[in-house]
Order: sequence, then structure tokens, then C-alpha cells
Amino acid sequence: MRTPHRMTTHPFPNPYEELGALDDGGPLEEFLHEDRPPDEPSREPTEEPDDGWSPPNHRRGSRRRRKRLAGLPFAVKATALVLSLTAVLALADRWALLYAEHRAADRVKDQLHLTAAPEVEIGGFPFLTQLARGRLDSLKVTVPDVAADRVSLAKVSATATDVRLDGDGPTSVRGARIPRLRGEVLLSFDDLNRELGASQVTFTGHGRDRVRARGTLPVAGHDLSLRADARIRRDGARGISTRIGGMRLDIGDLATYRPGRRASEGLHLTRATAARLGEETAKARALLSVPSIVRRLGVPDAAVREALRDDTKLATLTGAPAFVHRAMRLNLLDVAAAHPELLRRLGFDPNLLKGLTRLTRPVLADRLSLGFRLPHPADGAVRLRDVRVERDGIRVEVSGADLRLGH
Repeated sequence: MRTPHRMTTHPFPNPYEELGALDDGGPLEEFLHEDRPPDEPSREPTEEPDDGWSPPNHRRGSRRRRKRLAGLPFAVKATALVLSLTAVLALADRWALLYAEHRAADRVKDQLHLTAAPEVEIGGFPFLTQLARGRLDSLKVTVPDVAADRVSLAKVSATATDVRLDGDGPTSVRGARIPRLRGEVLLSFDDLNRELGASQVTFTGHGRDRVRARGTLPVAGHDLSLRADARIRRDGARGISTRIGGMRLDIGDLATYRPGRRASEGLHLTRATAARLGEETAKARALLSVPSIVRRLGVPDAAVREALRDDTKLATLTGAPAFVHRAMRLNLLDVAAAHPELLRRLGFDPNLLKGLTRLTRPVLADRLSLGFRLPHPADGAVRLRDVRVERDGIRVEVSGADLRLGH
């Protein structure tokens, strides 16, 4: 049998033993104590008595932050400085802009004798640069509730461009010159309903240039139903006018009043009332008992005498379509002047008839007029460019040139 080979082992040094040798005064101890003065105390930590808590030293942290900021590149610090200055300048520019807008609003209010200061908006940025060169890019003024003749303009807005300031410098602006101006005027239907209709007549748009008026009109204690149409058109360079047509006042279903002198105008019975004369014997007899009215109706005297003697023939005569048509054409205001008692028997209030005689066509048209004129400026010119009827009211485009503000 072969004898197994016996391996000889060579022990390796233990590293922990070597470290222990160093700690026992070996080369490490010599290295640590090399060149140390003989009487210098050892730097090894020693336990000190705990005297209690002491506050942290914040100055040490602030010094570290200053060191970090000192280490930032110059470009970063310069950028931060520029941004800070820009923010300050922008804030100063906005404050100057608000102050200028407030002063301008007060100036416009005083010059136009307004009850409230308008809204003024100065466009362009920066404002201080525009003020320094004496010229504004744009200036927008909005004025609410401007009195214009019998109505109030709901809104007047205008925008001026290339406004040139008058003054010796940025701090002594006395006024402004406006080479060009474009604006818009709104005559609101809500205001018209309140001011002209006294909440009883409403105005609505009907097409591009027409306005309808519908509602009630009190006359001598009676509320009469009102219908009228107005056509809107430009009147010269600074005003608009309205042509009132189709004016009609309905006294229930009894009669209709149309102011005017033509045959179709005046006070006339409605078709329903005229047709009921054949059934209302008393009213028919009262009407046929006046010879002047019989002649206007064109009824032969023989037929009238037979109708007054026989109720059947009276109903036949007054119920005929020809008689109803002639009765509707009869102007009752002419009858009232000569026979006031006759209209009373027909169901009319005498006071109402007197009130209708005073409500002539010019008077009624003036009460429904929507016209107005723009004020004439002291310098420059303002013109109306276009007039149109929209859903909320009447809009008018305005242009101006060579205007002055202030002084």
C-alpha cells in the first residue's frame, strides 16, 4: 500500500496579532509621538465632566453659507442683481401708470362735466419710457352713462393712438393731442325702456335700422295699448334721428287711435265694435239719429227711416259688411266735436277723448324719439361712421381727428 504523502503546513501571520503589536509601542506609537515636545500634553481624547446643554453656534453655519455664496460664479450673482433691479423698475412703472390713469380720468371728468370719473387705460410698456419721449402708444377711455338730449348713452368708449403729450417734461404734462380716434357709442334698450317708457313701454330691435315700441301709455286715467315703429338713421356728422311710424293706441277692443290728419288716422271703431252695432240696438239708433253721421256713412235717408221704425231692418242694415266698413272709417274725433253725447252713448269717456286730442302726432313722436347728438369738441372733429340696431341696443361707430385733451 502506498503511503499517503504528508503535506507540510506553513503557518500564515495573524493580522490581528500584528495590529496588537503596533498598539504595544510598536512603529505606530513611534510615528504618533515623533517630534512631539517632551512636555506637550497628549492629544488623545479625555473624558470631561458634563456641565449641561449649551446653545448651538449659528455663526459657524452663517460663515459656511457666506463661503458657499462667495463660491458662486460672478455671472449668477450678476443675473440675480439684474432680475431684482428689473422687478423694482417694473413695479415703479406700474405705479406711475396707475397714477397717470387716475389723473387723466379726473381731467376727462372735469372737461366733459361728467357725474363720475371714466375708465382710462394707457397701453404700451414701459410707461415711463413713453412718458419720457412725450408720446403714448394708445389711450382708451370708457365713459358710462353720458347724458345726450332726452336719453342717456349707456356706454361711450374710444381708443386713441399715437397720443402726443403737451408739457415741459414728464412731470409737467398739461394735456394731450390726439391725431386719430376710433370709438363706439351704445344706446341701450334697457335705458330707453326706463327713461322713455317709464317701465311701461319696451323697445326691441327689428332689423338693422328699425326699433319696435310696445307697451301701454296712460291717457286720462286709461291705460292704452301702444304700438309704434322707429327707423334709425344718421343725422349729419354727429347725430342720429328716428322717424316714428305706425303709431297706434288701442282703447281695449272699442276703438283705435292713430294720430294724424289723413283719412286712415284719427279715432276709429274696431271691426269687432262696428260689427256689434247690429246687435246693440240702442247704440245703432243713436248713431243713425244724427243726420251728419248718416251722410258720412252714405246710407240713404229712406233706409234709415225704415231701420229706425223696425228693429229687424235696423239689425239688417247695421250688420251688413258695407255698413261695418263705413262705420270703421268714421273719425270719431270729428263726431265728438259736434256730438259729445253720442260718443258717451257709444261707451267713450269724454275725458279720454280730450286727452287724445292733445296727444297729436308730433307730441307722441317726440315721446318716442331715440335721437341724440354728440357734443361738439372745442378742437378737432368727431364724426359718426355707422349706425346699426343690435340685440342690446343701438350701436354707433365714431371717429375723430386732431382732438385736444386738457389745457
